[in-house]
Amino acid sequence: MGTEQRSNAGARLVPGASPVRAELTALEDRQLPVQAKLAAAWTSFMFLYIYVDYLALYKPGFVDDILAGIVHEFDTGPTFVALGLTLVAIPILMILLSTTLPARVNRTINLVVATLYIPVSMYNATGESWTYFYFYGLSIGLEVLLLAFILRSAWTWPRTPSPSMPDLVEPNRSQIQRGR
Repeated sequence: MGTEQRSNAGARLVPGASPVRAELTALEDRQLPVQAKLAAAWTSFMFLYIYVDYLALYKPGFVDDILAGIVHEFDTGPTFVALGLTLVAIPILMILLSTTLPARVNRTINLVVATLYIPVSMYNATGESWTYFYFYGLSIGLEVLLLAFILRSAWTWPRTPSPSMPDLVEPNRSQIQRGR
């Protein structure tokens, strides 16, 4: 027994053996900046948004309608294509804007765009048969869940005290004591 030693961490050291770790360590949980959370959420939204449109191509008759120039009862002319590009480009740009805009503008833009995209996401199920209820229900549910996360993250954006109003944040004790 006289040959046993203890390491600094309290684990027993046996001669000729590697140290045995007696404790488990906790994983470090670092806070992500709000901008990174928003960019990740918009990226997830875009993957889902694109894949829902892609998987819809597998519905019987969908490709035939596209070849006939119709999507969701709309003609696939220049207006439809421009509108489609706009609807995809806005969330794509939100990935970049969420990481580059100043906090106040960033928060506002995320609140506005996420709010406007909830009805856009829900529109996908309009006129669809009950056969694809699960597909559209799941996709819309996930999209709305991501948009709700974006809204919550932007709404609860951490605030810092304003340097222009130091008395409201930390009052000068000498002025309070003198009755000013």
